[in-house]
Amino acid sequence: MDRKRSFSALFAQIFTVITLCLFSVNSAYAQSLIRDTEIEEILRDFSEPLIRAGGLDPKAVDIYIVNDNSLNAFVTRGQNIFLHTGLILESHTPNQLKGVIAHEAGHIAGGHLVRSDYGQRSAYGSMLIAAGLGLAAILAGEGAAGSAIIAGAPQFGALEVLAYTRVNESAADQYAAQYLERTGQSGKGLIQFFEKFRYQEVLSNSKRRPYFRSHPLSSNRIDALREVVDESPYTDKPDSDEDIYKLEMTQAKLRGFLDGQQSVFSRFPLSDTSNPARYARAVAYYKGASLKSALKEVDALIETDSQNPYYHELKWQILYESGRGEESIGPINRAMELKPEAPLFKISAAQAYLNLPANDQNHKAVELLKSALITEPKNSAAWYYLSQAYGQQGKDSLAKYAIAEQSYAMSCYHRSMSFARRAQKGLERGTSQWRRASDIIAISETQLAKDKKKARQRCQ
Repeated sequence: MDRKRSFSALFAQIFTVITLCLFSVNSAYAQSLIRDTEIEEILRDFSEPLIRAGGLDPKAVDIYIVNDNSLNAFVTRGQNIFLHTGLILESHTPNQLKGVIAHEAGHIAGGHLVRSDYGQRSAYGSMLIAAGLGLAAILAGEGAAGSAIIAGAPQFGALEVLAYTRVNESAADQYAAQYLERTGQSGKGLIQFFEKFRYQEVLSNSKRRPYFRSHPLSSNRIDALREVVDESPYTDKPDSDEDIYKLEMTQAKLRGFLDGQQSVFSRFPLSDTSNPARYARAVAYYKGASLKSALKEVDALIETDSQNPYYHELKWQILYESGRGEESIGPINRAMELKPEAPLFKISAAQAYLNLPANDQNHKAVELLKSALITEPKNSAAWYYLSQAYGQQGKDSLAKYAIAEQSYAMSCYHRSMSFARRAQKGLERGTSQWRRASDIIAISETQLAKDKKKARQRCQ
């Protein structure tokens, strides 16, 4: 990943933009990820019972939020579930969102990712065979026919992948229904979700929503799923008020940050004094540099629930990003008191301490960042701020070591190897940082050699 930038404090924490190269037979694309403690916690609350019901370890399954307004969700190697913001916003009920999450968990539990390698290789093989036939036709003097065969070669592979995927999709539906029933929840949400987009079945692949390109829908699938769901004793069980409120707050927060200001105020007019409406408006005012109005809305939220750490977190962001760093210390400290285990809160507080004019709270920033890195050792933003903190203390070797860790977390192996070597020159031999720098150098060298070999193979 050559391009990756960290932006401080989006959603009162960190908004990290990461390049994700997701390769299929003939396509690749990049998306950005959103980090937010509150939304991640809510998604975890929704997901963990379902993941556990699938016989998986919730700690081993990572959930990522993709900043994309298209309706999509997918899984990748390493037991990773990716949910687009468009999917979260499109879900009318918690049960609909949970249904999609259960479906994705079904792909992981069913081993579809591992098996899909065979499907992809088979599809790729079909494409190469077709291309080979086309090349043979050209060499035989049938240029027009050969070109037509080669032009259609990717379609051979695509058709085989789709045929293979439909089997996995049906299996994942059945797994999802089982997980929802095991956790005492209705499976109707997943059916409702599919029913809303049944028309996608008749559209050409290029016109379908991203989710239904990778998850081909069919009436038979919906009917088969309905048969199982209708037999569940929980088929008519409604969402809890608590889950409905969580989804409303999640959607309001996302809309506040991602939608235009006019859209936010149209959806959440001033006459609406509900917490979701105030949440969305507070963010919209902040984005529009209306500091007074933003603080008024967030203070009203704090008045309704002073024990909510995320309200204090938002107040920290509004103040910090508006150049009132010293005033922001109180709100973020209060957020940490209410939720001391949140690593992103600690990173936010460290930012505030590092930017104090007198710079006399540097040691607090270092303590907070070290604590955050125990929980999230690959958080590149935390390593970057730690390098700043060490730099302010005049500890150049430790600052270089922190940059080496940051670069390694970002898979920038040339940079991580370079800074690790530079750091070792000033670090005492045998210390934990010195040994870790040696590991970074060794792993980075190995990875660079692998990448070089792959590059050569691609060129052969």
